[in-house]
Amino acid sequence: MSERPVALVTGASRGVGAAIARALAPAHDLLLGGRDTEALAAVASGLPGARPWPVELTAVTEADVAGIDRLDVLVHSAGVVTLGRVEETPAEVWRRTMEVNVIAVAELTRLLLPALRAAGGHVVLVNSGSGQRTSPGWGSYSASKYALRAFADVLRQEEPGLRVTTVYPGRVDTDMQRGVRDQEGGPYQPEKYLEADSVARAAMAALTASPDAHVTEITVRPSAGPSS
Repeated sequence: MSERPVALVTGASRGVGAAIARALAPAHDLLLGGRDTEALAAVASGLPGARPWPVELTAVTEADVAGIDRLDVLVHSAGVVTLGRVEETPAEVWRRTMEVNVIAVAELTRLLLPALRAAGGHVVLVNSGSGQRTSPGWGSYSASKYALRAFADVLRQEEPGLRVTTVYPGRVDTDMQRGVRDQEGGPYQPEKYLEADSVARAAMAALTASPDAHVTEITVRPSAGPSS
């Protein structure tokens, strides 16, 4: 890594995470986090100063973050969603959803706090419209996103030397959204969804705000179509 600012992006192999990595690349050295080593390498190959950081986020340890002494930006973009009404959702779905969407975020942030403090860093949490309101069938996912919202609010108060931003996008044209629509049994209509690059631009608006401005929350909705 060079003397440029350093950013770590989880979920960087595709979708919103990859889009945010591309937006950060001109000014940052990048660590691209995720499980798919080949996909991470493919993203990194097109971004100067980027390298894969393959890791199982639900099992991250101090050894995984060893050598990260300064971190200017941490973007949490990885997540999972399994739809189902309460009567259809077993405990293992709730546990897995919370483990990936909340607990892994909290633990990685905790491990990286010394590096973030050293840089006066910025934490960006890619949440969801489901972290602001919920609907039938979205119980486990929405609960995890409400918890992620609370985590961001607490982190912001406990770490006044850091900036903490939550981004709440509506439906985004990603592989994850295709999986959601398969679960919902509806057609996939990308023209009604946000582009991943649009969410990245919203995140960059917070990351590039003037020093006197702390952008704490951004809500982004598609200009047409469903907004959850």
